[in-house]
Formats: sequence, structure tokens, C-alpha cells
Amino acid sequence: MTKLASVCIAVLPLLAIACGEDSSGTNGSGGAAGSGVGGVGAGGGASGGASGAGATSSGGASSGGTGAGGGSGAVPTVGGCGVFTAGDDWNKDISGEPVDAAWTTKVQNLVGSKNLHPDYGNSGMEQYGIPINTVPQGQAAVPIIFDDWPDESDPGPYPFPGPGTVKIEGGTATNCSGDCHVIVVQQGTCMLYEGFACHHESDGWHCANGAKWDLTKASYGQRPKGWTSADAAGLAIMPGLIRYDEAKAGAINHAIRFTLHCSTNKFVAPATHQAVPKSCQGMADTPPMGLRVRLKADFDISGFSGAPKAVLTAMKKYGMILADNGSDFFFQGESHPGWSDADVEPLKQVPVSAFEVVTPPPLEP
Repeated sequence: MTKLASVCIAVLPLLAIACGEDSSGTNGSGGAAGSGVGGVGAGGGASGGASGAGATSSGGASSGGTGAGGGSGAVPTVGGCGVFTAGDDWNKDISGEPVDAAWTTKVQNLVGSKNLHPDYGNSGMEQYGIPINTVPQGQAAVPIIFDDWPDESDPGPYPFPGPGTVKIEGGTATNCSGDCHVIVVQQGTCMLYEGFACHHESDGWHCANGAKWDLTKASYGQRPKGWTSADAAGLAIMPGLIRYDEAKAGAINHAIRFTLHCSTNKFVAPATHQAVPKSCQGMADTPPMGLRVRLKADFDISGFSGAPKAVLTAMKKYGMILADNGSDFFFQGESHPGWSDADVEPLKQVPVSAFEVVTPPPLEP
């Protein structure tokens, strides 16, 4: 499995990024999934022919992945915590929502004749994906220094594990490259903490910015409109990751996070933030962050089995939410050493033309 390359460079709020459009770079959120900071998205993820798995979660691997959206059943769980409410946007069944033909055409024209790309898995010694740390309720909270966007960050302290045990995307706490996301679910309190461009120095934890969510409540509205998060769209990352245990159990009951190389200076709910890569400035008909796509109901998935079939079933029922800039139709999963080629490679057979855009809420701002 080959590794592609691109570079996305974050700059000041409301400016731009230079971003390779069709390939994945060295940043850690998988296949060029950039992290949103300030007014733009940043970063391409380390990915390529295979996407990846990293180390297991600190304090235990993420759990759950059983449930249903739209209030029809239990919500997915991670670390013993439900991931937002049954009616949350991430857990909502949108299989019956109307199609927006105009936006479908625009997205298809933007992407062209490409296929899906799973952004998680293992390739020899290389591991890809975004790790999820689960920590106990008694995990000590530590200060976080937000170096770049403190004004759009939820203040610390955060219950980050120590630098020697934390699972961080793209390396270690003291030697990390790429997006360097840290995602932590605290058991008991059921709080989610996410940081972008995190690293540990002699004076403690530094991140470019950070966000936190109460997993017992609906996600939308917990943070101000106009704020970014560890994702360009202002969304939480963890709820949109494909978790190993749920994929292996054959039931993924939530929407999935995905990326496009271009987006516009608008967003739609549940996103709260826009991003415009430098290479996309002035382009017409680029989509807003938060746009949701869905695998067409008549796309035949009978030839798929196991984890790939679970993924495609979720794409029909819950769809995918545009969360960041990066390689087109790359979608993200958690890092886990158990991923095999059989879990990810079949998904690369699915063409982007098999997707349609669900009618979005009004454009903002």
C-alpha cells in the first residue's frame, strides 16, 4: 500500500492555507484531514494506500459502537459513555432525508472520478488513524497552554494522560509530526476533550487550540458559532471516527467524518466554522463545512461483508459530515493495531459517484 503526499500549512485566522488537493500529507488526522484553527483548516493527514492504526487507547480502548440514531435506540458508547444524545446530528438517521440535486452535482464536479479512501488501518510498521484515549474519572487534570487560538479554545485544565502514556496522532507527546491531535474521553464525567497540534514541553502541555464537550448532551450549541475546534468545521472529531470494536461488531450507528480539498467561506449546522484553503479562494460552488453526504440507497453492497459492509451501511443510514479540508472523500477511523487489509481495502472500490448530498440547513454566517 502506497503513501501519497501533500502539505497543508495553517496561517492566521481568516487568511488561507496552501494545500495539496488530491493526496495525503504528513499530518496525523489520516488522509489529509486538516485540523481547523483560527479562520482556516490546517493540515493534511498521514495516509495513503492504507490508513492506519496507532497505539491502543490510554486507560483502555474505546468501547461501544452499538446503538441507533434518531431516537430509535441506544446511542454509540465510548469508555462507558454515550456519545451525545439519540437525536444528535451525529446519531441521526438521515436515510429518508431529501436529496439536494444541485449540491450533489457541485460536489461531484469538484471531486471528479475518484473513489472512497478509508483513513485508518495498518501498513507494515506504519500505523494510521486518530487514537482515542479513555481515562478514569480520577485522572488528574493538567493545565493546557493554547499557543495559537486561545480565544476560541475552551480553557483547561484537561485530563490528559502523562507524556509517556498518552496516545497522540502522529508520534509521541515529545516527538510528534502532523496534526498531533489528542482526544480524551473521561469515564464517569463523560466529558470529551480534544486538542490540535499538541505536544509536551518542560513547562507542560501545549496545543494550538482545544475544545471540550459534555457527551451526555446534544453536541450542537455547546460551543459558540464562529469558533473552530480541533477540526476546521468546529465539530468534535471523536464522534465521527469509525471505531474498531463497532466495525468488527458489524454495526456503526453514527455519521462519519470526511474531508474535501475545497470548501467555501460558509458553514451549515452542525458545523460552527468555515474554512477556505488558499488554493480554493475565488472558486465557485465549493461546499460549506457541515455538509452531509449519503451513500445512495440503491448502491449494491451485497458483495461486501464484515467491517466494510458495516461502514457502507452506516454511510447509507447516517451519512458522512464534511469536517475538514484534506484529500477528497477520505474518511477517518481510530487507530487500532487490529485493523487488517480486509477491513479497509474493499472500501476503496466504492466510487464517489455513488454518493448524494442531503438537503442542508441554511448557509451561515
